Amino acid sequence: MQDAVHPLITGILISLLGIAAYKSRALDGRGALLSAVLGIVVIHLGGIYTFLALLIFLVLGVLATRHRFEEKVRLGFSSRSEKTRGVGNVLGNGLAALLFLVVEAITRQDIFWAATFSAIATVNGDTLASELGKVYGKRPRLITNFKPVTPGTNGGVSLAGEVFALLGSLVIAPFALPLTSHRLPMVVAITLGGFIGVNLDSLIGATLENRGITDNNSTNFLASLLGGITGAGLFYLIA
Repeated sequence: MQDAVHPLITGILISLLGIAAYKSRALDGRGALLSAVLGIVVIHLGGIYTFLALLIFLVLGVLATRHRFEEKVRLGFSSRSEKTRGVGNVLGNGLAALLFLVVEAITRQDIFWAATFSAIATVNGDTLASELGKVYGKRPRLITNFKPVTPGTNGGVSLAGEVFALLGSLVIAPFALPLTSHRLPMVVAITLGGFIGVNLDSLIGATLENRGITDNNSTNFLASLLGGITGAGLFYLIA
């Protein structure tokens, strides 16, 4: 009976979170539904710590997006459509972590915990760097040639944005600690993997996205995938 109750309670709680995301207009209807399904799968494969890392990403992402939002719209750094996210955004930010979780569930290797949480660290760091960097970043420059660009330009980086990228990656790392005995290597791998993933996101944005080859969602997916692989590689080298 206890085994049957736990999944039921989990489903109810995640459904309520999905409803809250929809009611607060953080996600549209389909995005909220997909995020609830994704949350159930994540908690089944990765447990509560992985789910909490994604939840923190969602909460911080909403807060960062809405921070001085009207000012960002007025200055042309953001559009009103960015305030509510949809299916593409959910997949772009969550699919890579889910893929790494599936591999971890099969192999039971810590290296794939590093990959999973590095992917989450990448999207969290990228969201904070992008949304807060638009407000606090001074004189952003294009990552490929360091020429000055307008805040919000794909591939634009600033000192403030880099700081937020590092902090956004670091805040995800503690959620992986209960899952491994290699704690310091895990923290280093996730933080650096996420930080490098954020900058790879900028690089993809400045090249592929600016040429119309990728859009924001596919850029996020590629960056989180590469950030996860980077974190896994770092963990392998130092653990």
